Amino acid sequence: MDIAYIPSPSRGVLYLGPIPLRAYAFCIILGVVVAVWLGSKRWVARGGAKHTVGDIAVWAVPFGLVGGRLYHVITDGGRLYFAEGKNPWDALKIWEGGLGIWGAVALGAVGAWIGARRRGVPLPAYADAIAPGIALAQALGRWGNYFNQELYGRSTTLPWGLEIDKTLANGEVVKGVYHPTFLYESLWCVGVALLVIWADRRFTLGHGRVFALYVAAYTVGRFWIEWLRIDDAHVYFGLRLNDWVSIAVFLGAVAYFVLVGKKLPGREDPASIDPAAHPAQDVESGEPSGGAGEADGAGKAENGGKKAGEKPAGKPVLTEQAEPADGEAAAETAGKDAKNPI
Repeated sequence: MDIAYIPSPSRGVLYLGPIPLRAYAFCIILGVVVAVWLGSKRWVARGGAKHTVGDIAVWAVPFGLVGGRLYHVITDGGRLYFAEGKNPWDALKIWEGGLGIWGAVALGAVGAWIGARRRGVPLPAYADAIAPGIALAQALGRWGNYFNQELYGRSTTLPWGLEIDKTLANGEVVKGVYHPTFLYESLWCVGVALLVIWADRRFTLGHGRVFALYVAAYTVGRFWIEWLRIDDAHVYFGLRLNDWVSIAVFLGAVAYFVLVGKKLPGREDPASIDPAAHPAQDVESGEPSGGAGEADGAGKAENGGKKAGEKPAGKPVLTEQAEPADGEAAAETAGKDAKNPI
């Protein structure tokens, strides 16, 4: 009986006239959209302003793409782009695949730091809000490898094996059934996102510990998935380079999670993470709120009236109780939502 394996895609690009529409790029773009959407919901629930995550992402995403490509070129460019007979300009063809997650997260964090600093936002708090969204972005992005028919694993006879049928640039034909490592990592990243959301709700994590949990959980999966892959890679002491990187990053994430948990347990004060969400409470700016200015003006007018000889009204004037400022309402709402963020 024939086994129905996962078929390879018939194509990875469509053409709208002369314009190529690449599935790899769509997977990355969709991942970014989901990450920003979920991150924004979590940020607002933690006490932040609605558009802060998107504004910082304007810095983080380009830095992340450059970092991911740089990591790929540095680690694999010697044989792919700069060896004899190769075209160095191919290193710029990001649409053909080749983004290293380690470089993407590292340089993306630099971009996020710049954006967060401009907004007066603490980077650890921002990272906690966006962490599960990054995992989902990775889950979607891995489907780009499927459409490019790349980064698959060893040969297999399992019913969920991936059929590969492609011709390499050198004319070599690759045809067979292999482990769908893209699917393994995609499902693993979805599980990581759910784990992080659950742990954040259950243990009220903060100060960068949510992001550290995401990193630690992802590296565990990346280690065994990397072990299945058969694409060319640098090997040291029997392990692929990315396996060694996974081990080092895992240890660093666990150390951060434990040490920060002892020093800064719990989560940040919702009123302290985003100045844009609490403009009326920005005491350091030295600018009085609209209500205070109006009250001060009313006081001066009243004093002026008394000096001019006006008689006070016979009956006391009933005034309505002042509505809380937008920042105070946001702080109160955030205080409730922060107990159980998304």
